[in-house]
Amino acid sequence: MDGPDYSFEAAALARGFTRVAGVDEVGRGPLAGPVMAAAVVLDPADIPEGLNDSKKLTAKRRDALFAEIMARAAVGIGHASVEEIDSHNILRAAHIAMLRAVAVLDPLPDHLLIDGNLLPRGTTVSAEPVIKGDGKSLSIAAASIVAKVTRDRIMVDLAQQHPGYGWESNAGYPSKSHISALKDLGVTPHHRRSFKPVHNILCPEKQ
Repeated sequence: MDGPDYSFEAAALARGFTRVAGVDEVGRGPLAGPVMAAAVVLDPADIPEGLNDSKKLTAKRRDALFAEIMARAAVGIGHASVEEIDSHNILRAAHIAMLRAVAVLDPLPDHLLIDGNLLPRGTTVSAEPVIKGDGKSLSIAAASIVAKVTRDRIMVDLAQQHPGYGWESNAGYPSKSHISALKDLGVTPHHRRSFKPVHNILCPEKQ
């Protein structure tokens, strides 16, 4: 098995569901920026070629597939803010972003394939978790691409407002240059204060 296929979707359709969405999130690991999620309902007769886990694709390929998915599938995008990440926790915030992505699909899906091993609290439609789903399900792979490209573009915009942290290339992840910039330039409003490297800079006396 190399790469995702349509078997999870086909199985759900065979059980009587009519609109199956793949759902994935990106941005649980960064020290800065929102967590982003996407929900995608593919047209089984018009699936873009080459869908895969976004981490296995080049940025150029992701951008090309993003445009195809947006043109040929139903797409919902949702995010949870840095404030929400800090007040809940990153997993709960990721789940909130997923529910928001699903909620903007119109019509709503009647079954969800959700990447990971947990279903978001508050899911109101039929759903199943798919562990490592972005490498197994074409719909989840499509959602991973949409979420990743959307988030990367947001981080490029934020990098122009807050130069020096390298967000245009590290997307807010804790690269060496990002950590050293945090120490030299300080914490921005877009940094997640509940994350240890940021917290330690804000509260050095507690170390």
